Amino acid sequence: MSRLVLLFVFLLWPALGFGQTANLAPETPAKWEPEIAKFEAADRTTPPPARPVVFVGSSSIRKWDLAAFWPGQPYLNRGFGGSRLPDSVYYFDRLVKPYHPTAIVLYAGDNDFAKGATAEDVVASFTAFATKLQQSLPGTPLLFIAIKPSRKRWAMWPEMAKANQAIAQLCEASPVLDFADIATPMLATAPEPGTAPDESLFEKDGLHMSPKGYALWQTVLQPWLGALRAS
Repeated sequence: MSRLVLLFVFLLWPALGFGQTANLAPETPAKWEPEIAKFEAADRTTPPPARPVVFVGSSSIRKWDLAAFWPGQPYLNRGFGGSRLPDSVYYFDRLVKPYHPTAIVLYAGDNDFAKGATAEDVVASFTAFATKLQQSLPGTPLLFIAIKPSRKRWAMWPEMAKANQAIAQLCEASPVLDFADIATPMLATAPEPGTAPDESLFEKDGLHMSPKGYALWQTVLQPWLGALRAS
């Protein structure tokens, strides 16, 4: 991303109604140190593929069996369950940077709202991640998976939808940021308009994705990933 585009993003962000006073600090960064250390140990035992597509974020990434959905593809899972967007920002230099990735797929923000974050907080954290990526690895594409409308956190959906809308607009304004709208097809499965998505998309907890839910996500991500491989 050029400096001009970065400047445009920062000018656009407040114009969308989001200030710059959000708290971007990770909650308890030391909590995730064992998880990050496990990734580093795994890399020493089994070197990761060269220039992979790195999937990073919370448990919706961690629980996704990428090899089952995309066999033979150089996709690397670096999700750590329970994490928030600021945690991925904090550990960026160990989670993302060492792999010199072809692209990043990011899902996080869900847990942020569960911990009391506002849409403003989540947009600020996304912007911090995107900025750090472009400062460290200029030109690397980033695909943000929309925060999902889960059954367990349905009461939080209006604020989540607000964040999704703002992040989608930021992505639309950038040549290296993209937005995967998994929310719309999930909502289309609701038994009645204005209600939560069908329970078959989730595990029994109503929060984490079932194989059927991940299959739906795959259909949304596949065109972007396919275009990435073709470029």
